[in-house]
Amino acid sequence: MQIRFTDILAARARLAGTALGTPMVPSTALQARLGHPVWHKLELCQPTGAFKLRGAMNAISRLGPDAQGVTCASTGNHGRAVAWAAKARGLRAVVCLSSLVPRAKVEGIRALGAEIRTIGRSQDDAQAEVDRLVAEEGLAEIPPFDHPDIIAGQGTIGLEMLEAVPDLTTLLVPLSGGGLAAGVALAAKTLAPDIRVIGISMDRGAAMDESLRAGHPVPVEEVASLADSLGGGIGATNRHSFALCRDLLDEVVLLTEDEIYRGIQSAFHDERLVAEGGAAVGIAALLAGKVALDGPAATILTGRNADMDQIARIVAGQSVTVGDRSIDGGPYEP
Repeated sequence: MQIRFTDILAARARLAGTALGTPMVPSTALQARLGHPVWHKLELCQPTGAFKLRGAMNAISRLGPDAQGVTCASTGNHGRAVAWAAKARGLRAVVCLSSLVPRAKVEGIRALGAEIRTIGRSQDDAQAEVDRLVAEEGLAEIPPFDHPDIIAGQGTIGLEMLEAVPDLTTLLVPLSGGGLAAGVALAAKTLAPDIRVIGISMDRGAAMDESLRAGHPVPVEEVASLADSLGGGIGATNRHSFALCRDLLDEVVLLTEDEIYRGIQSAFHDERLVAEGGAAVGIAALLAGKVALDGPAATILTGRNADMDQIARIVAGQSVTVGDRSIDGGPYEP
């Protein structure tokens, strides 16, 4: 592994005063249901509305003084974080997105002053534009997950979780390209070697899960999902996050769209929190009975940058359309 625990400690020092140290709050509803304490790490409290700020700030803070600007491919939250961090440093930012990224996330990135490039229908399409900008315009790439500085920045979440609740036995971590899961798992298992770290994703287009099953990075078809922030591939030349997830994750759990729908409802009705689908997957996995607990557990509520019209329909128990299917979850039943 090329990323060490000391890199996470260095990232925490570098991020002091920029990315917030977010609260860990107990869930009385889930404890009553499951019989074990459950905590939520509120990364949705970050200024950009998602955990991605940690990695982006850490990576951009390490660029040299001659940096002309930055670029990235994103499903939304990473682009917002890069836009924020670049603006703070006075750098040009160009964020490349596929057409699957929800409009609310696109507008949030644009509002922070970044240039938007919408390319194709996949992260691979968006990445091709990033590669061109790096080669032809000299911009520095800030990858969304497969980069040591990104992984170390996200790993600071794991530090905070174990420092706040040292007796945690299980962490449920949203899993996409693996930057978050890799960093959190490295931090957590360094501090508590016996802790379980479980990656949670959707059951269609889960690139890291399919790659782990294959034993190497594989391409996947990207499909619309309530957990849109977990979409995208992991890159055919993945150098860091795949190996770390392979070596450090104990299990990967996949969720249906109906289960993710219930997770969003629970975050709102039980916790009084607005969480996007990719943030609510830990709650959803527990509600669906797909993770059995043997002690205190914690989820990471990774972001709040959701389509609020869609959220309003979900919390009201109304049907929502996601890609080629309609999800009619009905009213939430505690």
